[in-house]
Amino acid sequence: MDESKTQAAIEALNRIMELELAGVVKYTHYSLMVFGYNRIPIVSWLKGNADESLAHAHKAGELVTLLGGHPSLKIGPLLETEQHDIGDILRESLAHEKNALAAYYDLLKIVQGQSVLLEEYARDMIAIEEMHQDEVNKMLRRPGDTTAFKG
Repeated sequence: MDESKTQAAIEALNRIMELELAGVVKYTHYSLMVFGYNRIPIVSWLKGNADESLAHAHKAGELVTLLGGHPSLKIGPLLETEQHDIGDILRESLAHEKNALAAYYDLLKIVQGQSVLLEEYARDMIAIEEMHQDEVNKMLRRPGDTTAFKG
């Protein structure tokens, strides 16, 4: 890759790292705010998402250093809505997953045809994020509703 593409890739990876670190904080917070009969499986799922977000952030940071860049110390936007109903938490999670997915697509546009490593990384992460979106979308549906959630 030429220098301008490398710099653009580093910036995109740092944005991904920041979004994924924000996911760690969000999912951890959400896991602490779930109450009611279904608390245990939902808290476990949220903690798993926090752990996965941390792994994703670390992987993006490793790629930043592979390209000769400096990993960001910033964290993506954190918005406290004070809404802690499980539906609210899931809608916020869906919005977060959409932002992360867009960031991976942005990276793919930059590296396509430039780096097989980064292209494959972006594609793999896009597939993972699309599956996350689908998972949350299904959780937001009423039981028996096969139509995608539109929120």
